[in-house]
Amino acid sequence: MPCRGRPKSPRRVQCSPEVLYFKPRGVPLKELENISLAIEELEALRLVDLEEMQQEDAAFSMGISRRAFWEDLQNARRKVALALTMGKAIEIAGVNYVDSDAE
Repeated sequence: MPCRGRPKSPRRVQCSPEVLYFKPRGVPLKELENISLAIEELEALRLVDLEEMQQEDAAFSMGISRRAFWEDLQNARRKVALALTMGKAIEIAGVNYVDSDAE
C-alpha cells in the first residue's frame, strides 16, 4: 500500500546520545514493554526543555517547520511521560535524521 501525503523530511540533529536505552531499576529488560523514542524526537525535547530554545528557533535549527517540530516535541513528551508513569523502557533509535555535524 503506497504512503499517503508528503514524505517526512529529515531532521538535523546536533546531539547523538551515548546511551540508547533507559529502563526502570530492578526490572529485567525482557520483562518490560519498550517505548521507541526517535532521535529527532529526543533532539526536539533537548532543544526546548534543556537548551531552553523557543520552538521557532529550535525548528529552524532542525531544518523543519514549526508544526513538524511541535509534533515531534509532543510525541517525545508523551512517550517519556508514558514510560515514566507506566514503568516502561525507553529505546532511542534513529528514524529520519541527518547528523548536522556531518554536513
